[in-house]
Amino acid sequence: MDDCGLSGALQSGIFGGREAKPHSRPYMASLQTRGHHVCGGVLIREDYVLTAAHCYNRRPLTVVLGAHNISKQEKSQQHINIDNSDYIPHPDYPKEKLSNDNPRTRHHDIMLLKLQTKAKLKKKKVQVLELPKVGEKIIIPAGVQCEVAGWGRRCFGKQAESVLYEAKVTLKLPKECKDIWQQYYDQAQMTCSVPDGKEGFCQGDSGGPLICAKGKAKILYGVTAYTGAPCDTPEYPEVYTRVPHFLPWIEKVLSVKNTL
Repeated sequence: MDDCGLSGALQSGIFGGREAKPHSRPYMASLQTRGHHVCGGVLIREDYVLTAAHCYNRRPLTVVLGAHNISKQEKSQQHINIDNSDYIPHPDYPKEKLSNDNPRTRHHDIMLLKLQTKAKLKKKKVQVLELPKVGEKIIIPAGVQCEVAGWGRRCFGKQAESVLYEAKVTLKLPKECKDIWQQYYDQAQMTCSVPDGKEGFCQGDSGGPLICAKGKAKILYGVTAYTGAPCDTPEYPEVYTRVPHFLPWIEKVLSVKNTL
């Protein structure tokens, strides 16, 4: 990899794309600090949100569910806090500060947030996105078109959007991503898509979902991790933490917390 910077710390979002139909993605979560959106997330159970580990920088996060326009106090919104002990990054996620000079800080970039109170599920506004089954072999091949969604910046360096946007992205061969991102990219735990310069993710939506079709079902295949800067550069693939790889860990955390 040359000296192109990486985008995807706490300031990434959808570029291009289109405004999502309000509440068409009821599993979406906005992670906020003092009322400001910093990352996306996915409600995977009434009491858990899945996101990227680098989204937590020791500042308390509030999870906002049921939102379309995060600049407004919509009646559908639920604001839920996270206790200090309930930020659960993957145990192999490095404790060093996120750094473009340290490839290790890009690996195992996945985190569970245990909600202080359970989300109130509402048919059209707040719903869980079910995870794939543990043990099920899930590999979405290159060339398949998937979807990303979030509230971040639609253009590099511009102000973040207030309403939810969505975009289509096309998965790329793992080897091609490895050749470009080199030690930053782990083929087992990551997947990537190629930006076409028109839509994809950019600078507030790290932690947001990569949704892919598997048969007739749509599954949570990835969590938005990082991309090149500027983010619409076609030669730098967009990278996601691959959810199926981490299912055993996710299920272990959910089952342990269930017994407490």
